[in-house]
Amino acid sequence: MTLRGLLLLPCLLAAPAAAQDIAIYRCTAADGALTVQNQPCPKGMRQEKKMMQTPRAQPLPAALAAPVAAPQPAPAAAVRQEEAAPPALAPPAPPEDKPAPPPLYDCKRRDQTRYFTEDLETARYCVPLQVTGLDGNPRTGAGEACEVITDTCTPVADDQLCAAWRQQVQEAENHWRFATPEHAGERQQAYARVRERVAASRCGDGATQDTDQKP
Repeated sequence: MTLRGLLLLPCLLAAPAAAQDIAIYRCTAADGALTVQNQPCPKGMRQEKKMMQTPRAQPLPAALAAPVAAPQPAPAAAVRQEEAAPPALAPPAPPEDKPAPPPLYDCKRRDQTRYFTEDLETARYCVPLQVTGLDGNPRTGAGEACEVITDTCTPVADDQLCAAWRQQVQEAENHWRFATPEHAGERQQAYARVRERVAASRCGDGATQDTDQKP
């Protein structure tokens, strides 16, 4: 049997929707080639006819007859834990607010040297004057006299206040370390006070350490 006959036969049997008789022709050529078809054999071929009954069509099972629903996307809750976005990190806690350091004044002397001070009263002082006698001789002069001087001072700007206070700490430390023995204790205490004030403000690191001992 040729390939054409094998393919055609199932189609002939399955085509009718209801049971009925159909004629099947078996055709054999002179060289022995076999063909099965539903039409009479061509001339020159040996023909064998056979009547067959097709089976009745059976209804499809309900499971196959029902339409197939399109797949639905998985709900958000079904997403694997490792594929979920990591939770947002909480913002860091704001640093503890510290008070601003006390105000400072930038003062200038007559000789153009400069210094910082908290108290404007220190910018007003009296410079002793030479007292002479009526004859112009300084040795015969009696009493004392002085000239009151007020240095020129301006407030330190807020954005420069921390730098000015750190300079105050450095100068206080220098005064202590290079002081004579009779003044060392007093200046060490002054240095410790200034350092603690700066450390407790927003200009310091917040740590109050013990005052170093003089080498």
